[in-house]
Amino acid sequence: MDWNEIQNFLSNIVFGVLLFSMIIYWINLLFLNDKSFLSQIGRISTSLANIFLFFILCSRWIVAGYFPLSNLYESLLFLTWILLTTYLYVETKTNSRLIGAIVVPITLLISGFANLTLSPEMQKSSPLVPALQSNWLMLHVSMMLLSYGTLIMGSLLCILFLVISGYKDIDLKTNQTGALPLYNVMLEYYETKILSPSSEISEFGKMKLLQSLDNWSYRIIGLGFPFLTIGIISGGVWANEAWGSYWSWDPKETWALITWLVFATYLHARITKGWEGKKTAILGGLGFFVIWICYLGVNFLGKGLHSYGWIS
Repeated sequence: MDWNEIQNFLSNIVFGVLLFSMIIYWINLLFLNDKSFLSQIGRISTSLANIFLFFILCSRWIVAGYFPLSNLYESLLFLTWILLTTYLYVETKTNSRLIGAIVVPITLLISGFANLTLSPEMQKSSPLVPALQSNWLMLHVSMMLLSYGTLIMGSLLCILFLVISGYKDIDLKTNQTGALPLYNVMLEYYETKILSPSSEISEFGKMKLLQSLDNWSYRIIGLGFPFLTIGIISGGVWANEAWGSYWSWDPKETWALITWLVFATYLHARITKGWEGKKTAILGGLGFFVIWICYLGVNFLGKGLHSYGWIS
């Protein structure tokens, strides 16, 4: 068994572990009275998948001799690893295990696409084309994928805000309670909603939940935006080195700029205009779809300077 077979085998194990973890997290939503035991299983399985992904990426780096971000398959694995790592970090900071019910299914879909859709030839490491033989590969691509992972998570929390609020304008300045642990407020909300469906949902508990979602989405998007900025700037420098131009209005570059503008608008609205709640959640939710167009959508066209190792 060669390294490619070992890596593919481990990738399939990651898919299976993520599937198991997703089921655990969803059961945890339905049976919150067993939350401690189930949440530990979900955390352990997610951490195990994350360790396997880290080993796969490191082994590809060692065997191929370059940073494993040269094709679609490797970038999908890296994005999955970033999402899981970010989730585990946020879980540690917020003491939340319910976000996994949202994030793990996304990582499962990415892993499934990488392992079940892409052909074995596309999953293999291949020699770098001349334009990719640069030290900028590690900085530019890793920064872009770090931004994708963090911004996707922040956008998911924005979408969750819109769903729970019923797409209504909510005055979050009422009963301000600060940055509460997200797990506690989500637990209170879901215990009332699911375990006692006949009882009236506490409006105060719902307000605390929406305030926490709004706060943590802002924090995570604020973390991902500098990564996106560094990625775009380093990409421009690399493009000048490889192609003699800092900006060519390539489809990938254009959508990266659109993504940057969407999240720059989000942060500008929050910092200078004082927006919060529904308005910024709409911007953040829009960013979720823009990111996927930037990351995958333009590459399915098979056109432009960024089509190396992608679908054409």
